[in-house]
Amino acid sequence: MKVEAHVAKSRRPFIPWAQTRHGTNYRYSCIQTHYIDSTEISKVFHSRSLSANSEAATMEGLPKLQVALVFSILLIFLSSSISSSSLQDIQIVNAERRIDLSSHIIRVYLTLKVENTGASPASEILVAFPPTQAENIATVKGAATAGKRKKKTYVPLTVTPTTLPDAPDGVQFYSVALLNPLKPGETVTVEVLYVLTRSLEPFPEEISQSEPQLVYFRDSAIILSPYHVKEQTTFVKTPSNKVESFTRVEPTNRAGAEIKYGQYDNRTPYSYSPILVHFENNSPFSVVEELVREVEISHWGSLQITEHYTLAHAGARHKGVFSRVEYQSRPSISGVSSFKQLIARLPPRVHSVYYRDGIGNISTSHLRTSNSKSELEIEPRYPLFGGWNATFVIGYGLPLEDFLFESADGKRYLNFTFGCPLVNTVVDKFTMKVVLPEGSKDPSAIVPFPVEQHLETSYSYLDVVGRTVVVLEKKNVVPEHGIPFQVYYNFNPIFMLAEPFMLVSVFFLFFVACVTYLHMDISIRKL
Repeated sequence: MKVEAHVAKSRRPFIPWAQTRHGTNYRYSCIQTHYIDSTEISKVFHSRSLSANSEAATMEGLPKLQVALVFSILLIFLSSSISSSSLQDIQIVNAERRIDLSSHIIRVYLTLKVENTGASPASEILVAFPPTQAENIATVKGAATAGKRKKKTYVPLTVTPTTLPDAPDGVQFYSVALLNPLKPGETVTVEVLYVLTRSLEPFPEEISQSEPQLVYFRDSAIILSPYHVKEQTTFVKTPSNKVESFTRVEPTNRAGAEIKYGQYDNRTPYSYSPILVHFENNSPFSVVEELVREVEISHWGSLQITEHYTLAHAGARHKGVFSRVEYQSRPSISGVSSFKQLIARLPPRVHSVYYRDGIGNISTSHLRTSNSKSELEIEPRYPLFGGWNATFVIGYGLPLEDFLFESADGKRYLNFTFGCPLVNTVVDKFTMKVVLPEGSKDPSAIVPFPVEQHLETSYSYLDVVGRTVVVLEKKNVVPEHGIPFQVYYNFNPIFMLAEPFMLVSVFFLFFVACVTYLHMDISIRKL
């Protein structure tokens, strides 16, 4: 049995992790693999134990902190060796990656056929990302596949961020947990979807009204992986055939809007080959810099939603003077990278919809409803070019019985959809506020992905103690985050009578005051 450890020096080729914009200056990181037999490790620990017994008196005089430090170093060395050994037990038989660059939200579909070549079962598969992509990852999803073509089935897998003690600096890892441990000699096919935001660089950075938008995309022709990869292929799909240039890593072929890299055979772990694709992309680079959604629950039968948007165009900045006449007379040429329409997908049975900005109500909106969905088409007061922004508010009401339920233990819970309703939009900072009825206790939120949570208190009309607000915050939100979440709370129905009782009390006191005033004699008389 061999255990893999890592030392500082290397004889392997350097791995470029970052590339400058106008040149080929790279920052390098390197690793060398050194093999140590397990019997040698046992001899080392045996000799250490003998020396420890012979120098017991000396060890007693040392501070306890030094002794703990020695043993912690030994444990770190042993754990890193074991993790490296487990990586050698897995190899990727075939890897296929498809990169979709049709919009400013990049979706990558990765199919891995994994084989266990070791002597013990494997329970997880690691997926690696270079430092240039780690900070732009919005979500990573995994699924196990079975069957072929139309009969293929997908079973979701748990994906969690993880770390490796001996990995190159800056590399981000995600662990994909398998449904069943992969036995020695067996293979399994795993599909991974990950979404990248703000990974397209406009070049040039400024364009005029009549110019198209060109962007850069940087990646690697070879899949970054901690495992040995026998066969791999990468497909890059652009929005159109208008590709200015792309890096060639033979074999490389281009057919229309698709660029194929590979097939590449027998690549060692952490192999990397940077590529750069320069192409035209005029899709709307709509980014919501901040979205605050407030969901107010009323047990009297309604659910009121208010959404505050700060929208921006994150593409190449507009330069020069904007001509409204040219924009309207030549819509297919002038302002091709701008956008003036947005579609918000709302829940069915929506009512009381309004759309306004800081000036007032905007009438350029259209609502289409059906039994299954509702779509609100909105137009800002002006088209958005690169670097421009707009602020507006969308509000609507929903029937309470479609979203509020009662659990088996007697708790009430709200089942609502997370994320932004605007189609194909990235949200830099998303804040969801669920305002519970007054008198609610023990609130808790269940969200299927990590978010920041805290509680607030808000006051509305006729409130006495205030309403509990469950606040959920998340950054880098994409359409894939538009999945249901739940907020549980306890509520005593007697609190529903609080507001009617206060109204009755106010009217009663007002009536008593009026009667008292009418029966009072406040005229001035002589004594």
